[in-house]
Amino acid sequence: MALRIETFSNAKGGNCFFKAIGHPAVRDDAERLLASLASASSVALYDPFGFAEGFAELFPLGRIAIDAVYVQDVERVGRPVLGRNAQPVTDLGASKAQALFLVAFDAQRGLDHVRHLIPSGMGIHTLDAMRIPDDALTNPKRYLDPINFATNFAFFRDEGGHHTRLVTANYWAGYGARNVELWLHLFDGDGRALASWRESPGAHAGSAVVLDSREIRARLGLGPFTGQLFIHVIGAAGHDVVKYALDTYGDDPRVLSCTHDANAWPADLYAGLPAPDAGERVILWVQNSHPRAIPPGSIGLNLMGSTEVRRLDRTIGPFATHALDIATLLPDARWPAQVEIQAGRHFVRPRYEVLGPGERRRIAHPNVERTDLSPDPRIAELGNLMGKGYLLPAPILPLDRFATSVLPTPMSTAQSELPIALVAYDPEGREVARHRFGRLPRHHRTTLDMDSIVDGNLGQGFGHLELVYDFAEGGAADGWLHGLFRYLDRRNGHRAETSFGAHIFNTVLTYRSEPQSYVGPPPGLSTRLFLRLGPSPLETMCHLIYPASTPWHGQSETDLILQRGDGQEVARRRLAIPCGGSRHIHYGETFSAAERREAGEAAAIIIRDVSCRLFGYHGLANAEGAFSLDHMFGF
Repeated sequence: MALRIETFSNAKGGNCFFKAIGHPAVRDDAERLLASLASASSVALYDPFGFAEGFAELFPLGRIAIDAVYVQDVERVGRPVLGRNAQPVTDLGASKAQALFLVAFDAQRGLDHVRHLIPSGMGIHTLDAMRIPDDALTNPKRYLDPINFATNFAFFRDEGGHHTRLVTANYWAGYGARNVELWLHLFDGDGRALASWRESPGAHAGSAVVLDSREIRARLGLGPFTGQLFIHVIGAAGHDVVKYALDTYGDDPRVLSCTHDANAWPADLYAGLPAPDAGERVILWVQNSHPRAIPPGSIGLNLMGSTEVRRLDRTIGPFATHALDIATLLPDARWPAQVEIQAGRHFVRPRYEVLGPGERRRIAHPNVERTDLSPDPRIAELGNLMGKGYLLPAPILPLDRFATSVLPTPMSTAQSELPIALVAYDPEGREVARHRFGRLPRHHRTTLDMDSIVDGNLGQGFGHLELVYDFAEGGAADGWLHGLFRYLDRRNGHRAETSFGAHIFNTVLTYRSEPQSYVGPPPGLSTRLFLRLGPSPLETMCHLIYPASTPWHGQSETDLILQRGDGQEVARRRLAIPCGGSRHIHYGETFSAAERREAGEAAAIIIRDVSCRLFGYHGLANAEGAFSLDHMFGF
């Protein structure tokens, strides 16, 4: 039931063909193209680039009378394409078909190659009939340039006293982009298009972009909605990835959480979805990322480690949203069980919402479960050269107020076990505790509370933890180590959670594209993080960690650069974080009241360090004790 479309390859990166044919702006054009093809008595289909089957996944060709399929690559001749053995395009001249369908964009060059083969009177149709407007192209000379499809989806809600606020930055300007625009399409829960409009961020690198559902709803005169926002960045440079922070807040101050970008390539599997704890409901927001409906039975859930998949028996329309209470499919699932999502490439990384006692809510995301990995015996040998190697850092928030707990989460189909340990560090980078999990089985339900191991040894009351591989008892690893981190406010019971995966940090040696670099080859040894700031009276907190697989510079040289919404600098502070240590900072304590006033409501902080790679988490808090936490994005 999975879609047979190419979305993302860790070897080749993202594929933009499915983005091009599935773009919301071309849905009507695609239907007109299909109607024209259906009106022909027979169609010769020419597929020079192998796009036909992917196109048919999003736009079924059952009503098209395909007479024969032709290909250009000799190695594809005789192989099945759309259920027919492909013929060489040199045979096209003998076709009696009424119409030709060239499955390609920028089709003129391809047509010129075969024009002498096209029988007289044969009508010609190409994918150029369903192009987005020329003024939405960053590179008009090459339609399928990935930079033309810098797109993403966001969960977006303004209904029943619940609101969303998406914040990003014009980081493309830092790579030379000019005249950047955001082309936005808003869909309701049924997939109906509510609005389409464009917004221009400030031209300065790092200028903030704020999209608040409450403001947009009032400005555009919309009714209540729970759906998704499609974001297309026109004029991008350097990155074709649209990153953002997404705050969810409510008229009730007990509703506050944050998550981040949806990872724009639909995957087969997602994992790390938590089962409900006592008194909780967990809602998986299934949001169709395509112009084709998701058929019944295509989406499923199973307990991690179990092969018994329970399927959702309903249709989800194009670009529609469905709130799936996981208890309807897995009624006996209980925390700390984990749920695997059989997504079938129908949607980008989804959000889930936990409805807890006392009307408290929090939203977070699962992660992409890799299907292309296998155990790598060399990881166990990296210690000789790369110290800790892969590590996953997360905050230990101030213990006098917050409890911190950890759930390791299998995140690849190759992981039958997790040979790991947890190491806790104080703010100065001193190890204060170590816990060996051993070889956790795939179906494990093991959590660890930091209270049970740190025993007041954190000095300033906060620090950070690292999940690392531990082969003391043997075992296998593939480098895709993940964990779910939960935080509880001891005073009022509010919770937040975040999840992420391991990387190699701060070593000049490289292994399998690590230490990761946002632009260019590894190693990535510098920092540029975006810290969105909450509107008044919310307070913004940030937990910065200086993780190092091998000893690196003794202290960071970290600049916190406060900027106005237009990207102009207001003030900066220098921060020195010991190697292997962390710092817990608050906006209101770091910059003066005068500086904050000058920065304004759309302000942001750019965290810059050219000496090392930092990892950061950010959150908001209100006077009523609700708070949020998630990891930051860099560029």
